[in-house]
Amino acid sequence: MVNQLKRLIFLTSVLSLLIACPSWAETQPVVTDNEEAQTTQTPSSAILQITEVRLNSTAEELEIILETEGSEQLQPVSRIEGNSYIADIPNAQLRLRSGNEFRAQNPTSDITEIDVISTTTNSIRVIVTGATTPPQVALFDSDEGLIFGVALTPTTSQADETIELLVTGEQDRYRVPEASTATRTDTPLRDIPQSIQIVPRQVIEDQKFIRLTDALRNVSGITQEGGFGGAADQLNIRGFYNDATFQDGFRDSNTSLRETANIERIEVLKGPASILFGNVQPGGIINLVTKKPLSEPYAFIDLSVGSFSFYRPSIDLSGPLNEEQTILYRLNLAYENAGSFRDFVNSERFFIASVLDFKIGDNTDLLVNFDYTYDIRTLDRGIPAFGRGVADIPISRFLGQPGDFIEQERYTIGYQLEHRFNENLILRNRFQFLSVNDVNENSEPESLNEETSDLLGRFVARENQNETYSLQTELVGNFSTGLLQHQLLFGIDLRRDVSTGFFTGIENAEIPNPRNPIINIFNPIYRNVRPDPSELTDFRFNASGITDSFGIFLQDQIAFSDNLKVLIGGRFDTVNQDNNDRIENVRTTQYDEAFSPRVGIVYQPIQPISLYASYSHSFAPNFGQTVGGELLEPERGTQYEVGIKADLNERLSATLALYQLSKTNIATTAPNNPDFVIPIGEQRSRGIELDISGEISSGWNVIASYGYTDAEITESTDIPIGTKPALVPEHKASLWTTYEIRQGNLDGVGFGLGLFYFSEKPGDLDNSFVLPSYLRTDAAIFYRRDNWRAAINIQNLFDTRYFESVNYGRVTVVPGAPFTVIGSFTIEF
Repeated sequence: MVNQLKRLIFLTSVLSLLIACPSWAETQPVVTDNEEAQTTQTPSSAILQITEVRLNSTAEELEIILETEGSEQLQPVSRIEGNSYIADIPNAQLRLRSGNEFRAQNPTSDITEIDVISTTTNSIRVIVTGATTPPQVALFDSDEGLIFGVALTPTTSQADETIELLVTGEQDRYRVPEASTATRTDTPLRDIPQSIQIVPRQVIEDQKFIRLTDALRNVSGITQEGGFGGAADQLNIRGFYNDATFQDGFRDSNTSLRETANIERIEVLKGPASILFGNVQPGGIINLVTKKPLSEPYAFIDLSVGSFSFYRPSIDLSGPLNEEQTILYRLNLAYENAGSFRDFVNSERFFIASVLDFKIGDNTDLLVNFDYTYDIRTLDRGIPAFGRGVADIPISRFLGQPGDFIEQERYTIGYQLEHRFNENLILRNRFQFLSVNDVNENSEPESLNEETSDLLGRFVARENQNETYSLQTELVGNFSTGLLQHQLLFGIDLRRDVSTGFFTGIENAEIPNPRNPIINIFNPIYRNVRPDPSELTDFRFNASGITDSFGIFLQDQIAFSDNLKVLIGGRFDTVNQDNNDRIENVRTTQYDEAFSPRVGIVYQPIQPISLYASYSHSFAPNFGQTVGGELLEPERGTQYEVGIKADLNERLSATLALYQLSKTNIATTAPNNPDFVIPIGEQRSRGIELDISGEISSGWNVIASYGYTDAEITESTDIPIGTKPALVPEHKASLWTTYEIRQGNLDGVGFGLGLFYFSEKPGDLDNSFVLPSYLRTDAAIFYRRDNWRAAINIQNLFDTRYFESVNYGRVTVVPGAPFTVIGSFTIEF
């Protein structure tokens, strides 16, 4: 029956594509934000790609060259607003190798700024801003493309001074206008009926955050989960645990720390995303978009040093490998060595990532990527709760045993093959192999005797190997049916996860045992000898598992007009689990399937404003096991979301979202037994979120957020109704802003200020203790000159005592870092 259903869905999808094929060859109707264009343009223009934007100065004018084939088909509609000349170009897409927008500052004394940006999927805008008056612009075609000729006014200063030109891609600004995570197509954020937030590379560099969890402080609705003793990125979105992060659209593991050296931007899609990513949690997904090869030689070198013996050099290199520029490369290297504000805690890390881009003809590209991470660090479970709060001991106090460690190796290898049959039909095929292996030996706290202040624990050892094979194939077609425009996406995903795990230790951790560690939290005395792993024989867990996932999906982005758009799609998933308990010699299998729909609508009453509403489902198998070895029913999520998005002056973007999200068949980590799960029933989360990012004025950048989350257990047989889920604050707010002086003697000097607020949150599912609210203040000062930049970043400026998360249970609270200074020097050429 299941195989028949798969074949039926596949044949139906193929048939839909074949029916639509004749209209792929048809031309596209106009897509523009300018109302005048609706009456002056004909719906017979093909979509043209702008592959490069260049500036060329002559004695009489400054030429803005938009390189494309068939420039005579472009029909700009221009207007004057204030001191700016603005030209909207319908039926055109920016496909720049260095980013998705072009920006030049002060190219002449008459012109303060030139921007070339995307306004919709198939429309771009050229903005030329004069210093005191609107510029005079003439248009003409050439063999190179469309040229905007900006008339110059000769002046003495223009002849005598050297004009500094800054040309940047999207990574150099806080506002990113489009993303691929929400639709698997490059779609403007204003056209997506769901909240999606982006942390661009420039924010990460300005804040000097190197951990993913730190960078995501900038996004509403995201909080840190346990972190497995500081060795993994574990996060919570909209009140629900996020069990996976994605990298370039491929599912990643949450059992290791992701490196940020090769990350171009972080895209966060809020709410269910099963339509495109299969079995995922309903809170949302985090997709890391990596750096891609550039067509021009590029080098970026950074050295960062800071508090607690921290130092980290990194290199980013890119460019062509041959004169024809048909083979491009990108290479990222990073090394990190650090102590910690925590006693006996240190870490070491090495990372390399390489990407090759082969231009196989004019219409075919092959990307091949590889990355490797080695990480070894002290496994640190934090400090215990005491009563309704956290124990009043120094946050530097380490309560494990010296020598506790976790060692990890992670590597990926993959490719992406893309073929463009024509401007309206694209086929992509991608593959990735991911391997994550870790070994750890540590003393694991289990309970605290609050009368004696003795922390009882047990010695344990683990070995885990996880491998993931992922294959994705998708077909993207642009076509029209009458007055409607369609962007149809059809895809098939296959994935196999193979895992093996070995866990052993000493029993009776909650009863004083001379073979297990006992440490007084106020007067710690550490053991000098730890047992060999071969002695940890009281209990063993040795298991392996194979999970096969299959998904097939169809999505249509329909434009009824230039201001009314609908997104509709559905996906069918199957998941087969096969688990083997090697100790008990027991094998369990489980099969799950689900259909996940999504529908959304966007209405844009005026050009800068988008009103949207959406409904979506999610599906996630319960991969964990109960202590008795039982598998749980899959989790299912449902969300209703409405919101408003605003683009102000093409520089500043804001999203306000209201949502209700529920999940059934929830599993959570078993109390005092982090290797197993328990079912808790249903959880509901309601909230409001506001995110703002972009440039307020020249040199003044901002990224800010606020999230209100009302989460509670609504159905359970074991937990009281109304219980708050662990580690979900009701309020979270953030503000990071920088200002750079761009003229005079202080040209290049800049300042940054960050505020990060979290209200109090339950420390565990029993709500037996709380982590107090806190406000952390960060600051920065930097100086930029020519191709180098020096900066000093201060994190936790006022040395606030705060607690970020809980590993598991009452005895593993994670303290936040105290006053920390990081100095950095970068050079770019």
